Amino acid sequence: MKRWADVGALALLMILLLLWEGLSRGLGVSALVLPAPSVVALSLYKGLASGYLLPHLGVTLAELLLGLGLGALFGFGAGVLLAEWPAARAVLMPYIVVSQVVPKLALMPLFIVWFGFGLTSTVVITALICFFPLLENTLTGLSQVAPERLELFRMLGASRWKTLWRLKLPSGLPAVLAGLRIAVVLALVGAVVGEFIGTSRGLGALIIAAQGSMDTALMFAVLILISALGLLLYRATLWFERWLLHRLSL
Repeated sequence: MKRWADVGALALLMILLLLWEGLSRGLGVSALVLPAPSVVALSLYKGLASGYLLPHLGVTLAELLLGLGLGALFGFGAGVLLAEWPAARAVLMPYIVVSQVVPKLALMPLFIVWFGFGLTSTVVITALICFFPLLENTLTGLSQVAPERLELFRMLGASRWKTLWRLKLPSGLPAVLAGLRIAVVLALVGAVVGEFIGTSRGLGALIIAAQGSMDTALMFAVLILISALGLLLYRATLWFERWLLHRLSL
């Protein structure tokens, strides 16, 4: 079934690309407005073959992984803390929510003042974006353990730590991993958005540079590269989730 789904997705992509190519050439649309897929593919090939795109890709990937790691670590830790101590959740949750509803792009100038222009500012904003999905999903997963199972652990005299480690974390793991999948996608968004004004390197900065030089084909090529990177990371997260759940079920 999955094989046919992949074939169907690839066929749909080919149909859309052919339609795009035909409309671009048949209607005589300017490459400045909407370049044909063949033009975009050529721009992408030249950028990769010449090595021009690779350093920017490396910077974005580094920012993404660092931001994702920090955001996931603090989000998971905060989720466990708030799930185990309801009093702390009542006090801290409003401030956490406020930190998320503020537009991250609006915070970027402040981060540049605090952390400087470059890698650190982008990593911080990426971590902030990844933080909430892990926190919310961890909190939800640990809070939805079956009451009868909790009662059983209490009757057996299990400590809070053993209840957390042996019951709550295994039960809430699917929710935590779902939060990780969301965070992976948002991490790429955060890294690229942070690069718009926080650095002169990376795929986001390259989009701004291509816009300034009116190179629309390069803009599309970078967007394709970002999409491919996001898809690969999401698939890697799915593989890690299956591997981890399989190992824990043995």
